[in-house]
Amino acid sequence: MPRARYKSLVDSFAQAIRSGRMPAGTRLPTHRQLAADHRLALATASRVYSELEAMGLVSGETGRGTFVREIALPPGQGSGQMPVASDLLDLNFNYPSLPGQANLLRTALRQLALSGDLEALLRYQPHAGRLHERAAVARHLLSRGLSVAAEQVLVVSGAQHGLAVSLMALLKPGDVIAVDALTYSGFKVLAETLHLDIVAMPVTTSGPDLDYLQGLCQRRLVKAVYSMPTLHNPLGWVMDMAQRERLVAIARQHNLMIIEDAAYAFLAEQAPPPLATLAPERTLYVGGLSKSVATGLRVGFIAAPAAWVRGLERTLMATTWNVPGVMSAIAVAWLEDGTVAQLEAQKREDARARQAVAAQVFKGLVTVSHASSYFLWLPLADNLRADQVAMTLQGKGVSVSTAEPFAVSAQVPHALRLALGSVPMPALRDALMTVRKAVAW
Repeated sequence: MPRARYKSLVDSFAQAIRSGRMPAGTRLPTHRQLAADHRLALATASRVYSELEAMGLVSGETGRGTFVREIALPPGQGSGQMPVASDLLDLNFNYPSLPGQANLLRTALRQLALSGDLEALLRYQPHAGRLHERAAVARHLLSRGLSVAAEQVLVVSGAQHGLAVSLMALLKPGDVIAVDALTYSGFKVLAETLHLDIVAMPVTTSGPDLDYLQGLCQRRLVKAVYSMPTLHNPLGWVMDMAQRERLVAIARQHNLMIIEDAAYAFLAEQAPPPLATLAPERTLYVGGLSKSVATGLRVGFIAAPAAWVRGLERTLMATTWNVPGVMSAIAVAWLEDGTVAQLEAQKREDARARQAVAAQVFKGLVTVSHASSYFLWLPLADNLRADQVAMTLQGKGVSVSTAEPFAVSAQVPHALRLALGSVPMPALRDALMTVRKAVAW
């Protein structure tokens, strides 16, 4: 098919979709039907749909066909996550906060202003943080079941920065990294940006399919595995001890690096030991205070094997040089005076209360969650499309995320991920009832 004719067919479909003549949800002809209707080679027909999909106009679904996407859906509800407009009830983005946290900040700033070390905070800091700050984080990690030396801790600008530093320092473009088929959207974007070869591991109700990981390592040279063993985002599982031990055994057998994301680990009490405790020689433990304290406090940490610390420090230097001293000083003060522990306990109670509301609202529907997590996974019925439901809810003043930002595999499930931590508690039930009506009534 001449290129001009091929492009004109793509343009024709694109114009029909953008003008509304082919509305969201329209099923397009099969590849074979398109080829027959326009006298194309089957490969060319497939190329037409591939280009439309790359433009974000259609989505192909195995066993169902190719459908027009809801292109009016704002960012954050379809292809990526970001804070939403202030006039929407935000079930999309988690920034859990408790009453009185602003007063905690006022007090901390007053105390900092009286500090004799104030002038030092205006100067460059060591790349990995001052040693007493690293020691404070190491003491904090003991409450998570992880014992590391202060010299193995690096202070970073939030957990997302910690993940970025880890990948940049220890992997290179083209390296294969195994991740859950549904995973944290920020890691997905980061791995794609760094041109890593992401391979999706199928997920079960309680963790990744480790049989698949074992087979994958036998077929390909896998360099790393990214895991959220304690409170997975978005599915809420906590891997049991047997699963953790098997994952570690596979990592040792095939010399895998383990990147353990512990951003929400504080919400799960009495969890098994971290992977970093079971395999300290190959695990990077990454966490932060954004969820346990406040998203504006961009302080996180990496606990790493001693042999990897120097490379991580070099990447810290290349990215931010060091965490701003004022931020790390506030974070460390709150770690040492018990404020962080107090906020974590209060947020566990808050999350449990919000999950109880969600359980009442969605009674009778299939949901996936943890009893003390700030999110809930809501699979949709076969006759519903996630992008259309999200658009309907936006019109009703509620912002949600579809499964797309979290999906690594080609097949994206029709589901919603509901963040429960951002809507004020008095408004949460009404927001969730709006969702219920959109998906079940």
